[in-house]
Amino acid sequence: MPETIVPDSQHGGLVAALPEQMRNYALLARFDRPIGWWLLFWPCAWGVLLAGGQGEWALLGWLLLGSVAMRSAGCVYNDIVDADLDQQVARTAARPVASGAVSKRAALVWLLALCVIGFVVLLQLRLPAQVVACASILPVAAYPFMKRITWWPQVWLGLVFSWGALVGWVEQRGDQLGVLAALYAGSICWVVGYDTIYACQDREDDALVGIRSSALRMGAKVRGGVALFYAGALALWALAFWLLRADWMALLALLPLACHFLWQVTTLEPGEADNALARFRANRSAGLLMALACWVVGNA
Repeated sequence: MPETIVPDSQHGGLVAALPEQMRNYALLARFDRPIGWWLLFWPCAWGVLLAGGQGEWALLGWLLLGSVAMRSAGCVYNDIVDADLDQQVARTAARPVASGAVSKRAALVWLLALCVIGFVVLLQLRLPAQVVACASILPVAAYPFMKRITWWPQVWLGLVFSWGALVGWVEQRGDQLGVLAALYAGSICWVVGYDTIYACQDREDDALVGIRSSALRMGAKVRGGVALFYAGALALWALAFWLLRADWMALLALLPLACHFLWQVTTLEPGEADNALARFRANRSAGLLMALACWVVGNA
């Protein structure tokens, strides 16, 4: 395995088969770690499905493509900004920009190419959804700096990674904004929960370098903190379902997801990097369970 494949790569074999220069750009865009695409895409799907978008397969396909492009663009931008910090953290020191395999200028060109793909996806949406999508630019641009100024950069990431729920809903309808607000707020709690788990991998290095994270802030209470945020997500999503369809049966759609969250929390070992990474990646399944719940409630 080439040294440029970072430790948490998921499909390193496929990426490693690419020619070296192409491999560097693939790694820069995190093509070896598709979990990020899914975590960005699922809130988009929730917004569409809960708003009644049954059978909107073309729209969901475009939103998935947009999630791949914009998550990759975000990673490139983050690596350009964080190159100095990445060099000091064992898990990220081999990233292409931090290691010098890709220059910052070349990374910027790659970033613009990915943004062009995102722009093509943007043109497929109605004007209100386009406006909402464009409003995410400033929060996205600010995110890499949050770990320098707050112990809770995961909250800001939640604002950014949950934005797709706003886009998906507004693409389908413009009313019932209370439902949308509860869906969005619940998604933020979910992101804080899973990204706190992810940050457990870097707690020692982060503390030495001076990077702040919710995992460090929670200290020995990480498991309880994650449980609290997951419970908050479930409560807010239950509120969204209730506001849309005031039927106790609708809330049962969240039961499989609640069981999944319970498994994550009870089996989490914050001091074991492999365990934390596996629980983090399990949120791809959590997103699917929530999508199915939104489909049931939004289209019943």
